[in-house]
Amino acid sequence: MLRTLPDPHHLPAFDAAYAHAGFATHLGIDPGDPPRILMLYGSLRERSFSRLLTEEAARLLMQFGCEVKIFDPSGLPQPDSPEAVGHPEVEELRALSLWSEGQVWCSPERHGAVTAVLKNQIDHIPLAIGAVRPTQGRTLAVMQVSGGSQSFNAVNTLRLLGRWMRMITIPNQSSVAMAYREFDDAGRMKPSAYYKRVVDVMEELVKFTLLTRHHSAYLTDRYSERCETGHKAEAARLAQDSGAIA
Repeated sequence: MLRTLPDPHHLPAFDAAYAHAGFATHLGIDPGDPPRILMLYGSLRERSFSRLLTEEAARLLMQFGCEVKIFDPSGLPQPDSPEAVGHPEVEELRALSLWSEGQVWCSPERHGAVTAVLKNQIDHIPLAIGAVRPTQGRTLAVMQVSGGSQSFNAVNTLRLLGRWMRMITIPNQSSVAMAYREFDDAGRMKPSAYYKRVVDVMEELVKFTLLTRHHSAYLTDRYSERCETGHKAEAARLAQDSGAIA
């Protein structure tokens, strides 16, 4: 199910004086509809710092003119379990991935890797549903939170997953160390260099999404797949001709 974003327009740590406005205008392109961004986070704790960081990033994306949806993973079954077949939460997640033009994945680092909660969500999204690819060509931004010193193990794993899912993963990323120090009692991120990096990452995601939104199909078009499609079409034609002759 979708998570409701508290205080969506309240940005106490954001200084609008230093923010770009009208990314599409700066890029010299037609903005069209608002960029559609799906956000996934990787912890079910009541005070989940990956969720709080995701929500902070979501507010920034809304400030930048995006339509944002945050998926709540609390109701997802395990992949490949009998309960997963036709499960409404699984179907919703796949539909949201199809809806999105870009995504944000945010995970805590646990045992030097992403959490099962985040990986569970990605594992429910197949590379292909028939002829439709729910992730291919979408832009992706990756973030992580850590309880200790700064690390990049989780974001590195998320980059690997993004590449495997055939997504356009942007260069910038966010890794927030000692996350328990970076959020106030209300769950809002305090002003810091970490917060500024989150702004950087979300700005870059919007730019890449706008730049690639009309070109993602071409950018992800593959010679090997064109060959395979051509061979299948030729085989079907030959089979049809043989049937007509018989």
